[in-house]
Amino acid sequence: MSELFKALVVDKTDNNFSVTIKNLSFDDLPAGDVLIRTAYSSINYKDGLASSPDGKIVRSYPFVPGIDLAGVVVSSQDPRFQEGDEVIATSYEIGVSHYGGYSEYARIPGDWIVPLPSGLSLKEAMAYGTAGFTAALSIQRLEENGLTPDLGKVLVTGATGGVGSLAVAMLAKRGYHVVASTGKEAEHDYLHNLGATEIISREEVYNGKIRALDKQLWAGAVDPVGGEYLASVLSKIQYNGAVAVSGLTAGGNVPTTVFPFILRGVSLLGIDSVYCPMEVRKELWNRMAADLKPSGLLETISQEATLEELPETLSLILKGQAKGRFVVTI
Repeated sequence: MSELFKALVVDKTDNNFSVTIKNLSFDDLPAGDVLIRTAYSSINYKDGLASSPDGKIVRSYPFVPGIDLAGVVVSSQDPRFQEGDEVIATSYEIGVSHYGGYSEYARIPGDWIVPLPSGLSLKEAMAYGTAGFTAALSIQRLEENGLTPDLGKVLVTGATGGVGSLAVAMLAKRGYHVVASTGKEAEHDYLHNLGATEIISREEVYNGKIRALDKQLWAGAVDPVGGEYLASVLSKIQYNGAVAVSGLTAGGNVPTTVFPFILRGVSLLGIDSVYCPMEVRKELWNRMAADLKPSGLLETISQEATLEELPETLSLILKGQAKGRFVVTI
């Protein structure tokens, strides 16, 4: 085992902010039950914020970002995991207050780790990553609320982003009529290839005006956008439909009324992928390896980046220039 290994380290002082590749030792890693040789990580919006001086994600510096990782167990003090096991670790405090996946090695508490499901490779696991898990959890919650393909169209906002792209592909795999919303006209072919039946503009979701109740258009929606767009979506959901919200790229304030909820029985489902219970997490990862797994997960939805390319690639997600998922080869 090498004494030194590479990691992406962000550091901040009063006068400087840096994002650089550095050599770390095993003594630099935080406490944890399981030492993992990282094979892949991915890029999420939160990782972009962590690499920004004003992102307000990282709690102390210096720090290794990366909110998810997949790799092989090197050593373990947790009896649930043995040397050689292939595992996934996402969410909890990883990449926020606990050194994350942008490192050749990671030391993680056993309670945060999921065994790699049969039918899924380590690389595919990170093509999903936290964004894919969030999309899958959104779909599961919508279906638990009664959504089925025969009830009508399902909207996906922010459809070219990580959560959006995977939600489109998973819903299409499940047989839904998917309406994908995007502000990127150049990406229509990409969304059709994922399985979108229709593509609409952002303005068709929210044109600057929000009605308390609008025309009923969609049986359900996956929304990683939030803000005024979410308020507009809620006003257009069919009777007894639901919206699964997981993000706030358009803002955290939602200027809605109670009318969609009390006159149409609409449900607003909050999606938390960070502290989702482990029993649900394991069950959902197994489902992601089976009936939710879209064709072309690696070929169509994901792109690749190396550890050395991360500083440049991370900036794309904050500029809104990223499409689909970036798998980081560690």
